[in-house]
Amino acid sequence: MLGLAATAQAAQSPVERADAIVRRAMAEQHIPGLQIAVVKDGKIVMSRAYGVADLANKTPVTPATRFPINSITKAFTGVAAMREVEAGRLDLAAPIGTYVDGLPGAWRGISVRRLLSHTSGLPDFNDSDGDGSAAWTATLAKPIRFQPGERFEYNQTNYALVQMAINGLRGRPRDATLADEQFALAGMSHSGFGDTRDADPGRVVSYGYRKAQPDQPTVRTEIFSPLHRAAAGVVSTADDMARWLIAVQGEALLKSSSKAMMWTPVAYNDGKPGQWGMGWLVLERSGRRAVAMTGGSRSAVYLYPDDKVGVVILTNLAGSAPEDLIDEIARGFIPGMALTGVPALRAALSGQEGLDPAATITKFRAANPHFVADEHELNDWGYRLLAFGKPRSALAVLKLTADLNPNSANAFDSLGEAYAANGDTASAIAAYDKSLALDPANKNAAQWLEKLKKQPG
Repeated sequence: MLGLAATAQAAQSPVERADAIVRRAMAEQHIPGLQIAVVKDGKIVMSRAYGVADLANKTPVTPATRFPINSITKAFTGVAAMREVEAGRLDLAAPIGTYVDGLPGAWRGISVRRLLSHTSGLPDFNDSDGDGSAAWTATLAKPIRFQPGERFEYNQTNYALVQMAINGLRGRPRDATLADEQFALAGMSHSGFGDTRDADPGRVVSYGYRKAQPDQPTVRTEIFSPLHRAAAGVVSTADDMARWLIAVQGEALLKSSSKAMMWTPVAYNDGKPGQWGMGWLVLERSGRRAVAMTGGSRSAVYLYPDDKVGVVILTNLAGSAPEDLIDEIARGFIPGMALTGVPALRAALSGQEGLDPAATITKFRAANPHFVADEHELNDWGYRLLAFGKPRSALAVLKLTADLNPNSANAFDSLGEAYAANGDTASAIAAYDKSLALDPANKNAAQWLEKLKKQPG
């Protein structure tokens, strides 16, 4: 027999359940403002706005309020690249030096596919000066970090190069934006490019957590130079993003064969599948496909292509990680969808603030002895918890990642960082030692060990 809470939940419509999940997250995480839109069978079936765009003036969020989507911009670049492939102008297997002149010798042979999947090994491009030209010159002088295809490392240089390549093929300035064509084709009338330097009364104020007082977010400045705008810089609404998902699901932007290629994980040199396709995260879900992109740990879009369902959540608080809500919301719109893997564990930890996260995970695994989870997704979740002030939960998740992947140097590298964040130097050193034993070329582990061993006591 169902309990009263379960019975009430079962009686809720998918929209009411989604609304309750959003309101719970906003209260728990002190999110000032949020929009959500859900797409099903080519139509927007839910669209709601919550909270305030500006804490100082209490300006309410409306469906027309614009939010920065940060790195979700990369998914637009993935679509733009595949449109060039369809047109016969771009070859994903070709070296980037085919399309972009003036690159260092070590860069020229890296394939476009490696750039779009963040497996290039290139140094990161930091344009926080707001101009980008000096930062780009400095980046060109940096050494390659690892051999292309050896591992995953997220950076902005990859997308600046793709931006240059596509614009060169189109005969445009190398730093021209790439998403405008998609805005027009998808009917995204409230979308464009910008950052906090632009006067835009219809745009939210961006916030981040003040670590000592997470209930009092502080204003954030976000600057994206022209060469960064294939990686970040789009401002949009949840409804516009939903229209884009509808266009992506159909054939208004890409053929089915192109989408299949875009959403296929790019393999590493050892043949193991990576976590990215062309500008999109490819998620592991039991019995169904799911692809996604997130931005600034504040906005997320998920698409379940075979179920013809998409979910968009935009917030104005960095660290709110709305991607952690989406599977729970989506299952209300997808008959028969069960939470497995990381989403199931995340649901078990939800609402457990103040309790022992390690004990919760132990209890969950005892009740789910066949639990499996994608290493990349677990690791990313652990890092989000670590970055936004939940070190105990992060340690529990990253310890689980290492337990499930005992031969992964990256898992023990991440575990070392979690132990260090929790003040357990001895365990951090042991984890980094293990990581380095598994991968002697892991420079990050070696640097951490050097630093930790210098600490007193």
